[in-house]
Amino acid sequence: QVQLVESGGGLVHPGESLRLSCAASGRLFGAETMGWYRQAPGKQRELVATITSGGNTNYADSVEDRFTITRDNRKNTVWLQMDNLKPEDTAVYYCNLKRSYTPTYSAWGRGTQVTVSS
Repeated sequence: QVQLVESGGGLVHPGESLRLSCAASGRLFGAETMGWYRQAPGKQRELVATITSGGNTNYADSVEDRFTITRDNRKNTVWLQMDNLKPEDTAVYYCNLKRSYTPTYSAWGRGTQVTVSS
């Protein structure tokens, strides 16, 4: 079983920055893709950014020039650096881990609240 623990959310003003972190533990086989998703009130959960174990990244168009995803495979940790935050970035941010090769598995964190408000 895989566990994900997120940290780093909070309340900031527009234009400020936050850094989220997510640490994975449990039985990991490697080659997992890790990423961040978010869900705002009344909306569906959406992809923010993902990163493969090889370092390939994918971003939502709305954050591509403001957010940066990185990871440390030895520490099984992924970070999301969020700069120039906007009110529309307000959401609960969820960490995700997925392995698409046998054995396949997926896990979600419990989420961390990010609020951007003046």
